[in-house]
Amino acid sequence: MATNKKITDLSELSEASLANDDVLPIVDVSAGTTHKVRKDTLASALSGVSSISATTPIAVNQSTGAVTVSTGTIPVSSGGTGTTTLTDGGVLLGSGTGAVTAMSALSKGQIIVGDGSTDPQALSVGSNGTVLKANSSETLGVEWASESTGAVTSYTNAADNRVITSVDSSTINGEANLTFDGSVLAVSGNVTATGTVEPAGDTAAGDDAAIGYTAAEGLILTGQGSTSDITFKNDADTTVFSIPTGTDDVLFPDNAKAMFGDGSDLQLYHDASNSYIKDAGTGLLVVLSNHFRVNNAANSEVMLQATEDGGCDLYHNNVSKLSTTANGATIVGTVLATTDTDTSNTGSVTLDFAANQNFVLTLTGNVTLANPSTEQVGQAGVIVFIQDGTGSRTLSLGTDYETAGGAGITLSTAASAVDVVPYFVKAANSIQLGAIQKAFS
Repeated sequence: MATNKKITDLSELSEASLANDDVLPIVDVSAGTTHKVRKDTLASALSGVSSISATTPIAVNQSTGAVTVSTGTIPVSSGGTGTTTLTDGGVLLGSGTGAVTAMSALSKGQIIVGDGSTDPQALSVGSNGTVLKANSSETLGVEWASESTGAVTSYTNAADNRVITSVDSSTINGEANLTFDGSVLAVSGNVTATGTVEPAGDTAAGDDAAIGYTAAEGLILTGQGSTSDITFKNDADTTVFSIPTGTDDVLFPDNAKAMFGDGSDLQLYHDASNSYIKDAGTGLLVVLSNHFRVNNAANSEVMLQATEDGGCDLYHNNVSKLSTTANGATIVGTVLATTDTDTSNTGSVTLDFAANQNFVLTLTGNVTLANPSTEQVGQAGVIVFIQDGTGSRTLSLGTDYETAGGAGITLSTAASAVDVVPYFVKAANSIQLGAIQKAFS
């Protein structure tokens, strides 16, 4: 037996080594089966065939051993193309069980696109400078269009870590004042944010000026300067308050006010000369303490103190002079009341009991004490009458002044005589005069 040979090698059929009864294997590649054919049967079938290709169909009848060679096309169902020729350079298009077709050779730059239902098509080449863009309104879903932005043709100030910004549609620039090394964004100049700036880490003692955040502390501001660590200013660039360097103090400049309440009801401030606690709103200024004390600026002397369920003390030169008690008050030393000394009195005279407790009146003519309107119930004191150098001046009383038995007051008549009359305000419009003490010398 001769060795296996390919059917396409027709010259092998005439080799002397092959006998007529030798069996040749015929392989149906599309079906994956092998048929055995006698050499003389195959030679007879091929008589008159000048050439044979790999796609030439050869049919073998297994029951009769007959071999049929066809020089036509191989159908798609048998693994063929269903056609005898295809366009050179064309792209094959399937058509179910129908013959394969070939598109015309594509022009330079053409690409194949589909519409999802019909055969793919060759998309015409776009004009120079256009780009292929998706467009669902187009039949093929794409179109050639002008670029929306120009290509970058110039890169200025290139350097490591510089952030790139756009100069125009074709130029970018490396910003010398804006760098990023992968962990630190450094900006030389002002930073303007139209949204929020949200730090996510704590600050450190060495930070010159830093904004931080922690879940426990919230927003953190840290700084260090030669005079102040942090300074808050208004839109006029005037200091509102500051944190002096290395301290936990808050420093308000002169006339800067710490104000509380919707109507700025409570104000704390210092002008160039004085300090103020101003309660200008509704209600009381209430100081809550179980032991309240006011000391001097040096904190070396007590000026006033009050104790819960106890007394209230007023001090002079660090010594208590007036103390309230359960029964009233205790005074250390003397109490001096205001005295009105008037060296010229004549006609109707009205005493001001609101401003004075004692009165010293020199009479330069006859006097009538008119009814006052300023007396305070419980008020007591003395009225001293002094005759001038002429003497014999008389005293008449308004109806509010009351004397024992309604007898009135008769003064000494000698020139320069001094008489003393005590008084006590019993009620409104009732000033009771005591017995006159005459002719003091």
